[in-house]
Amino acid sequence: MTDLSQLQSELAARIAAAGDMTALEQVRVEALGKSGSISALLGGLGKMSPEERREQGPKINGLRDAVATAIAQKKAALEASELDARLASERVDLSLPARPERKGRVHPTLQTLDEMIAIFAEMGFSLAEGPDIEDDFHNFTALNFPPKHPAREMHDTFWLAPDEAGERKVLRTHTSPVQIRVMQGSNEKLPGWIANGQAPPIRVIVPGRVYRSDSDATHTPMFHQLEGLVIDRAIHMGHLKWTLDTFTRRFFETDSVVTRFRPHHFPFTEPSAEMDVQCDRSGGSVKIGQGSDWLEILGGGMVHPKVLENCGVDPDEWQGFAFGLGVDRLGMLKYGMPDLRDMFAADLRWLEHYGFTAFQAPNPATGLS
Repeated sequence: MTDLSQLQSELAARIAAAGDMTALEQVRVEALGKSGSISALLGGLGKMSPEERREQGPKINGLRDAVATAIAQKKAALEASELDARLASERVDLSLPARPERKGRVHPTLQTLDEMIAIFAEMGFSLAEGPDIEDDFHNFTALNFPPKHPAREMHDTFWLAPDEAGERKVLRTHTSPVQIRVMQGSNEKLPGWIANGQAPPIRVIVPGRVYRSDSDATHTPMFHQLEGLVIDRAIHMGHLKWTLDTFTRRFFETDSVVTRFRPHHFPFTEPSAEMDVQCDRSGGSVKIGQGSDWLEILGGGMVHPKVLENCGVDPDEWQGFAFGLGVDRLGMLKYGMPDLRDMFAADLRWLEHYGFTAFQAPNPATGLS
């Protein structure tokens, strides 16, 4: 019969000498494991006589309990020692500033709009804004839209229910109504509207949201537009072309941009033109300033004499030009975004990929952030 006192002393000594969890686990397996020494003693109880079993059973079970308790106590001591060692080696310097948390990203539309405004501001343009809900006069009539023009139809324009006077307001289809308000010299101030009317000469840009009943990969029911208006004496198409060429080179950050004007028709300008930029469409992307393809990016022209007359400006004394650019579409071209609808889908994964940090370093080519 094994000397239980001697076995307990030997196991206690080995448990006390275990310097880490690996050594302690080895002692546990050799004592209490399936083939361990104490497990073998417990297995032999069945072969003993009833008298021997009554005498040895409590002793062997007591040995097992004592060894298990000693192992648990040693394990707790080793874990505490290991924690103390980690705390000593992984000490945190509380005097260091906390790591900055990135709360969000600047939407590509706002980044693009900021770049456009900065470029035109350097060219001497001031900023004007106006209401999103407009009346028929400012949105259509003053801008020389004929009564049966398609833009006045329900399939193109969002009309509101008639008001108490029977007038139906409209979600503006372009930012051009602000040009009318500026030229009219109106002193009206609406909430969120900072544009005051002024007499010529005028040089303003008008950024803002516009609304049209259209939706596909390159059109959305709501999008952003920036228009420009210049009214002065002896203004001609050459001034318009220089302004747009200068803007395009700055915006796309290359002097190799080639542009062309194509005749077009807008009710509020005469003559009118659309401007294309030379590009390369190979490889599934659009590269501006190279290749042999052309891409239309904006429209403009000389302000129609009837528009000047509607605003109380003498067309025999004053001339001017106007232009309009799609902010979202220019952002898509510059930053390689394939689908306009993604810009309004509120997908944080998309914004994390295409968005801009709030404190982005200035671009060395443009000086813009």
